[in-house]
Amino acid sequence: MRRAAVLGLLLAAAPLQAGVVSGKVTLMERGGREAADASWVVVWVEGPRVRPKPARTSVIMRGKEFRPRVVVVGVGSTVDFPNEDPIFHNAFSVSGDNRFDLDLYKRPKTGAWTFQRPGIVRVYCNIHPQMSAVVVVRDNPFFARANADGSFRLEGVPPGKQVLKAWHERGGEATVEVTVPAEGTATASLTLDGSNFKATAHKNKLGKDYSGPGY
Repeated sequence: MRRAAVLGLLLAAAPLQAGVVSGKVTLMERGGREAADASWVVVWVEGPRVRPKPARTSVIMRGKEFRPRVVVVGVGSTVDFPNEDPIFHNAFSVSGDNRFDLDLYKRPKTGAWTFQRPGIVRVYCNIHPQMSAVVVVRDNPFFARANADGSFRLEGVPPGKQVLKAWHERGGEATVEVTVPAEGTATASLTLDGSNFKATAHKNKLGKDYSGPGY
């Protein structure tokens, strides 16, 4: 009995096996050119049932823009939307289960929202149609935004065959399967093609056209 208890404690203390997934995402632009900056690309591992730790980050409203334009967070995380402009802004989304609508407010007030479902959340201002951002919400902790050169590194990934995905608002989504070692690094390359992307006007929070270009 004592030996079994000691063995149980040793197994509980042993580190779980996990590997690393690293590589590069190539984002293609019009004319077949590789994008000079791929830092708005989000990379994640699809499938592992590991709950992410809730975190908090900010998307600032400044100069009639959302900054940064793209953030990636785990389920249960909160995003603050501070307004640093002297005029009113609003942050809203109609993206599925993550829809929300923050009241109009201006500097120095801040609104916030906690995201409870995974998905791609497109965020807009109901006053200024030129303002847009994306919150990518993931249901496990194995995600990251790529560096400017498209490189990425995901640590602590469970070993075995895993599905790796990359996403960009102009390049769409790419998928590749990787085999993650119990110790060590799996490498992967993905390409996103944004060469045919065409921007389309979005609607306001009531599903109607904006009445003007914003102010």
